[in-house]
Amino acid sequence: MTSRRELIRHLTLAGLSLPVMPSLLQSAAAPFTTTRRKVSQLRITILSTMLADAGIGEWGFAALVEVDGRRMLFDTGAHDDVVARNARELNVALDTVPDVVLSHNHGDHTIGLLPLRKELVSKRADALGTAHVGEGIFAPRLRSGNSNDLNPMNRFRPRYEETGGHFTVHAKPTELYPGVWLTGPVPRRHNERNWGSSNPQARPALVKVGTDMLEDNVPEDMSMIFDTEQGLVVLTGCGHAGVVNIIDHARESVRPANVHALIGGIHLFNASEQTLAWTEQRLKAAGVRQLIGAHCTGVEVVYRFRRTLGLDRSTCVVGAVGQVFDLAKGIEAGAIAR
Repeated sequence: MTSRRELIRHLTLAGLSLPVMPSLLQSAAAPFTTTRRKVSQLRITILSTMLADAGIGEWGFAALVEVDGRRMLFDTGAHDDVVARNARELNVALDTVPDVVLSHNHGDHTIGLLPLRKELVSKRADALGTAHVGEGIFAPRLRSGNSNDLNPMNRFRPRYEETGGHFTVHAKPTELYPGVWLTGPVPRRHNERNWGSSNPQARPALVKVGTDMLEDNVPEDMSMIFDTEQGLVVLTGCGHAGVVNIIDHARESVRPANVHALIGGIHLFNASEQTLAWTEQRLKAAGVRQLIGAHCTGVEVVYRFRRTLGLDRSTCVVGAVGQVFDLAKGIEAGAIAR
């Protein structure tokens, strides 16, 4: 049987056990201090998403993070070679990137990891050698009526480790480097239901927790947070935890600052009118000043948010391969993305 602690954790992440939230947040969040060091230089280059100003597009996501002299890869795309091909076209070297962050288990964010590691390890043994993941990412995934584990992470995990790579699992907010944070799994305070298929005929996805099979709400979903003088910069893969939950968690765990920039996929392409109206009001309250809506955000959603958040074509764009967010310069977008 699943332990009470495991069930409480899963239900809490699903937004079904609100009374335990304060204690979870208290134990997970580091104490806020005004003297904590902040990020001074940050550059994020999109290497995988559907639209492409350079390279080729795909239904997936990946971005190179360059922050205060360190380089990290956030997600690895949906195909074996897309991130590598786009990096070459953009003259972006990945062999000097030791850390990779995987936002969640889905193949459109993880399939590129093993081929990238195999290609780069011959150049540098530590290239993509440390993969940071959220707790629960290796849990078996099934469809109702099918006993086969569909989690791609469990297929390539041993082969990645055979190359000398290793996984670091994060169960709570973690400051990797000064001002650079991983959220760990995000509590689902608001029932954003930012997961699952839009096809009503699709069999429900399930996740194994102990001996129980529960609805798969992608409990491991985590984002990166950069604490800057201008405010928080939030980088998401799909935002299955819900973009408002992510921002609330970041402001409670890192610093209660406004959101200077929101970048990545936030899985609103098939959201209802009610959900979009609620989300845009919460983003407005969070003070979002710049937005790159990539991957699963939805093109129409980006333009809607541009209008309702009071942004313009220089501060709110559709994400595209080759696009850059620079902390000092803002969004550097090609012509097609605006």
